[in-house]
Amino acid sequence: MLDPVIHAQARLRIMATLAALAKGDELSFPRLRSTLDMTAGNLSTHLSKLEGAGYVRINKTFRGRTPATYLSLTTQGRRAFEDYVVQLRAMLG
Repeated sequence: MLDPVIHAQARLRIMATLAALAKGDELSFPRLRSTLDMTAGNLSTHLSKLEGAGYVRINKTFRGRTPATYLSLTTQGRRAFEDYVVQLRAMLG
């Protein structure tokens, strides 16, 4: 069965984008928002769901005096996405 947390279209796009990063790399929130052409609120909602599942790490920090948010997949998230892709390919034949 496909993971329902990942299967939602917006969350699948987030996971696929973050999975393309090298392990240990992070992507800034504005860059992810721009890449996926999502509103900040919509992206935040889906990231919260993925973070709650343990799939995404949200790193809030400062760049100088400006707040900055960086995102990456956790080890669990990377494994879940890889399993999702395997299951999807098996379903497609």
